[in-house]
This record gives sequence, structure tokens and C-alpha cells, in this order.
Amino acid sequence: MVRCSNNLVGILNIITLLLSIPIIGGGIWLSKQADTECERFLDKPVIVLGVFILLLSIAGLVGSCCRVTWLLWVYLLVMFLLILLLFCFTIFAFVVTNKGAGKTVTDRGYKEYRLGDYSNWLQNRVNDHWPKIRSCLVDSKICKKLSEEGSTPALDFYKKHLSALESGCCKPPENCNFAYVNPTTWTKNTNTSSNNSDCGTWENNPNTLCYGCQSCKAGLLNNIKSDWKKVAILNVIFLIFLIVVYSIGCCAFRNNREDNSWKRYP
Repeated sequence: MVRCSNNLVGILNIITLLLSIPIIGGGIWLSKQADTECERFLDKPVIVLGVFILLLSIAGLVGSCCRVTWLLWVYLLVMFLLILLLFCFTIFAFVVTNKGAGKTVTDRGYKEYRLGDYSNWLQNRVNDHWPKIRSCLVDSKICKKLSEEGSTPALDFYKKHLSALESGCCKPPENCNFAYVNPTTWTKNTNTSSNNSDCGTWENNPNTLCYGCQSCKAGLLNNIKSDWKKVAILNVIFLIFLIVVYSIGCCAFRNNREDNSWKRYP
């Protein structure tokens, strides 16, 4: 007798199996096309994710449709661990992104960002990997748009809305009191009383600017915070989907055991 739950598990795993193929292909393509640290950082996790989804889909498909009880048991075990891991990560993501936000600057259209406002865990992760992250930011030319606006008057620049990375990495902090020349060129004030270490880090060199500044790290963390909150919300939706699939899989596992019992005791 064909069981509905087995068929549903089979259909869902066919869909995820098909989805895993372009994920693996995208990871391989990234590894071949990689020119920057950003791209080299992404290719392996993408391939691993694709292979994991592929193997899990095959296990669920074979276990449900071919009535292989032990394989379906492995599938359900991995699904349970995945649900548990995803639940913990979602809670963790909400906790570590709870702190930190841009500070409004008087008479400025942009905000400024301070590293100390964000969670210690995020700060430590960024500090540990900053050389690679900095290389990635330089390669991505995030300040190119501002550098091409060389004739922008100071008053117009101060009214501009800058992204967190542009504000943190492409200009010196406001309390340095540097004299504006153009968006990426500023004259240092030797008489400044600011104790901000970023004032000494800033250079007008396009490959230096404020990429080594604490404000640049803070701008990156602001982006990470925003992205992680979006991911956490998507995780909640995906978690509900996984729980539904897991429940259907449990029904299919029960059906397999019942079928095996009938075969063993006719």
C-alpha cells in the first residue's frame, strides 16, 4: 500500500536534490573565477553546503521511496541535528546582533560607527580576520564611487547619505577635524586634540584611506548585524519548514517499520 507520507518525503527530497546541483555548480564556478579574497572565501562553503544537501536528499529519497528503514533513520537523525543547530544559531544571531548602531552626526547626512558599540564576540571575529577582510574591501573598491566625485563641494558632501562602509572606510572620523579637499582627500590638522587612533591611521592613498581604522571595522559590523538579522528571520521560516518535513519523515519511518513487520510476520 502506497503511503502518502512516504510520497511527500520523496517529492520534497527530489526538489532539494535538484536545488543542490546549481549550488554545487555555483561553488565550482566561484573557485574557477576567484580573483579576490572575498570570492576565495566563499567557494568552499558553497560547495560543502551543496554536497551536504545532495547527500541528505538522496538519503531521504531512497529511505522513503525504497522503504530502506535504516537510511531513513539516518536521514531523520541528521534532520533533527540540523533543526537543533539551526535553532541555536538563530537564537545566537539575535543575541550577538542586539547591540550596536550608527551615531547621528550634527549637520551631516551620514552616520558614524564605533567598534566598541558592537558585541565583543563580533569584534573579536573581525579583529582576528581583519587582514583578509581588509584585502577584500580594497579589492572591491568600495570607495571608488566617492573618489570619482572629486569636484563635490564640501557642503554637498556633508549632506550625502553614505553607507556604513563608505562612512567608516572612505573618510576620516568627524572628531579628527581634518580639512575637506574632496570625498577621499583630507588635510590633516596637526593641532587636533582628538585621541581617536583613526586620525593617525588615515592616509589619502586610495589603497589605504581608512581601511585600517576602527571605524571601518565598525562599518563592516553594522552591515553584518543587518545581514544576520535578515538571515535569522529567514532561519525561523526555514526552521518551520524543516520541522514539517521532519514530522512527515517520522510518519514515513513508522510506515516503513510497519511494512517490515508485515513482511516478517505474514
